[in-house]
Amino acid sequence: METTTSAPENQPGTLPATITNNSSAADFFQAAKARMEDEIIGQEALVERLLIALLADGHLLVEGAPGLAKTRAVKALADCIEGDFQRLQFTPDLLPADLTGTEIYQRSNDSFRFQPGPLFHNIVLADEINRAPAKVQSALLEAMSERQISIGRKTHILPELFMVMATQNPIEQEGTYPLPEAQLDRFLMQVNVDYPDYGSEKKILDLAHREAVNELGEKAAQAPILTPAAIKQARREVLELYLAEPLREYIIQLILATRNPASCGEKMDRWIEYGASPRATIALERCAKAQAWLRKKEFVTPEDIQAVIYDILRHRLLLTFEAEAEGINSEQVINELLQHIPVP
Repeated sequence: METTTSAPENQPGTLPATITNNSSAADFFQAAKARMEDEIIGQEALVERLLIALLADGHLLVEGAPGLAKTRAVKALADCIEGDFQRLQFTPDLLPADLTGTEIYQRSNDSFRFQPGPLFHNIVLADEINRAPAKVQSALLEAMSERQISIGRKTHILPELFMVMATQNPIEQEGTYPLPEAQLDRFLMQVNVDYPDYGSEKKILDLAHREAVNELGEKAAQAPILTPAAIKQARREVLELYLAEPLREYIIQLILATRNPASCGEKMDRWIEYGASPRATIALERCAKAQAWLRKKEFVTPEDIQAVIYDILRHRLLLTFEAEAEGINSEQVINELLQHIPVP
């Protein structure tokens, strides 16, 4: 079947021209990827990581300076999914009930009724998550890890398709609350976005001009591409993708080396305070499979593992004070790690 590089605008209820009713789950994801790359210029890696997180059924933390299309990318993904979307602007005065919902007294029948909060949506954008205080972050932690909300004596189950896409600005430190390690570990990946190059900047300017012109006229609505059935089928195919036993061992050795850094040399022993948890092992396998599937491979290669390991370990490695004093960051530690663990 022939595919195109982008998905044109469609009337509501119609499928993009790149796919038909007989298309596979991979075709749907390729069409969604093409549409998102048309709307998010210069952030191809971010677009791919958003889709990988969706395929691996995990949450994503996106960090970067203001104006780098972090929020726009999450909205673009939500527009591609047949589901509901909710944006939450985190502030220091936010309360847990502002996320989870609360019990409302009904005078007519002298009872309480639960009013669901913004977390009861399929895609939740937690904008500037590090501005929320500890109580709010703990409420979000239960939703992310257990896919449920506890209010009083009752537990409310969240939708089957539930993803948290959080953003944070690394520049401003005043009025922020650093995320605890327990919550960071719940994020499947942390993606750092950087400024676009000259060519991308020029395309962004052209795109902004076209969108401004469209706002003055009639803009056709775009139909969702990814249905819950397509997402479920894609996740099943990702789980079934072939991963050779030596590569499974490679994944395990990479994670174990972060817990025993002395095995990788004196430098690593000085740099790593605490290594990654078993969640990192699971995440590395799932994301490597998701990337291979998204790139239409029939099996996982070492390159797939090495491509996603930075986003898997970036927020899970706790570095020593000595490493920070030397200006060592997580990327440099992961580089050293990859050099010491042999590729099968």
